[in-house]
Amino acid sequence: MIIIKSKKELECMRQAGLIVADTLERLAGLVKPGITTATLDRFAEDYLAKRGAKPAFKGYKGFPASICASVSQEVVHGKPLYRWKAGLAPRLAR
Repeated sequence: MIIIKSKKELECMRQAGLIVADTLERLAGLVKPGITTATLDRFAEDYLAKRGAKPAFKGYKGFPASICASVSQEVVHGKPLYRWKAGLAPRLAR
């Protein structure tokens, strides 16, 4: 079933998308050797709150974090418990 969105709903979705894109861009700028994914998580939650948003992941089926993060070739995003090392590529869920 297709649910047609109102102009107001579409605008809310557009604003949410812009906030998510901005947050991910800022997170990507913070990634460097030695930073932990837990630090990135705290930054994301604080930044989202300042923008009047709340993280969709946090609390979903008990998920404890605001972001899902993985490193390099990890297939599954998970709760942020990793310290970045040089040469590893970040993957942040959107």
